[in-house]
Parts: sequence; structure tokens; C-alpha cells
Amino acid sequence: MTTGPVVVVDYDAGNLRSVARALAHVGADPVVSADPDDILTAGAVVLPGVGAAADTMFKLADRNLIEPIHEYIAAGRPFLGVCMGLHALLRRSEEGGGQDCLGVLDGDARLFPGGPGLKVPHMGWNTVEWLREHPFTEGVPSGSYFYFVHSYYPQSEEPGLALGETEYGVRFPSVLASGYVVATQFHPEKSGRDGPRLYRNFVDWARTGEPVPVPAATVSR
Repeated sequence: MTTGPVVVVDYDAGNLRSVARALAHVGADPVVSADPDDILTAGAVVLPGVGAAADTMFKLADRNLIEPIHEYIAAGRPFLGVCMGLHALLRRSEEGGGQDCLGVLDGDARLFPGGPGLKVPHMGWNTVEWLREHPFTEGVPSGSYFYFVHSYYPQSEEPGLALGETEYGVRFPSVLASGYVVATQFHPEKSGRDGPRLYRNFVDWARTGEPVPVPAATVSR
């Protein structure tokens, strides 16, 4: 169980306010902040994001937020990354010739190969298949639709890190989860009824739940 506010990291991300509104809608009373001390004392942290990996990492560094995020996550406390917030948690992104990221999760962001009928960016509604049970996905059926906008997708060789998968020319992990860290490639705040349910699940899990270790292998529901 954790105490303290839900802090939405403010580094001028384009979806910052919509994420904060979605959290408020599910009763989280979020605090939007770029203060490192607010991150370190948070009960839960949400890292939103749209745009480029290099810009994201530059802004996080410019606001002295990288070390507090590392320290917070290393303490085993609840953290949610959304879209670019997922990419920022990876080791590296291919975008813009290559960009080192936070290195919290084992994986890299790769450019979609595209193909006939598959435009890049991947934009619009697509399904997510859950690979295992998790408090974050409770009450949301496997195969539900969520809203995506991205040109790069996460790729990881770590067994069990993927919580949900999506198909778009390649099959990729659209939700990653390890311990108290969870991250979505899609935008829950733009995803109808099921997206807000994920935010509610995250807030409830942060308040009353326990970290969920990465399993050695995934099991479909």
C-alpha cells in the first residue's frame, strides 16, 4: 500500500492535461508537477507523452527529473507510462537516429515496417490481447479496443514483460508490466469506457495492491 498524491509529471507533454483530467474523473485528485520533490513523495506517478523521444529525454533532463524518476521507481513504487511515457522507460529508441532513454524496462523502440494497407504512424483503434492476469487490467476484457497514435513500437526479449499484445504488421507488446511499473503504448484517456477503467485500476492498485513480479513465461487468459 502506498500513500501520497498521484503526480502527473509535467514536462510539457501534449497529452498532459487530458491524462490529468482522466485521472481526476476516476477520483485520483492528481497533482501536475515538474518538482522533483513532488515525484519523490508521490503515492503514484504517471508519465504521459506524445512526440519524439529526443525531445522527451531533453525536457526531462532540463527539468532535473531523470534522477528522481529513477529513484522513485527503484524504491518499488507505482508508476504508469503512457505512449511516449512507455518509450521513455525503455533502453533506447531508434527515432531520430537513436536516443538513449531511461533504461528502466528491457527493450527498445523500433520503427514500424509498414506494408500494404499499413500506414505509419499506426493511428486509430486496435485491439489489445491480455497475456496474463494483472490488477491493471481487472474488469477489462481481452481483445478490447484502445486508441493508438505512434510510429515506433516497443520490442523486448525479456520473458513475461509484455502484459498485452497488439497486431499491426508485426505483433508487439502494447502494455508492459514489471513490479509496480506498468506502461501502455495506447492512450487510455482517449479510449472510451475501457481506458478510464485502466486508470481507475492503476489508482486502486497503487493504493491497496502489491507489486507484480515479471513471470518466467506468459499464460493467456
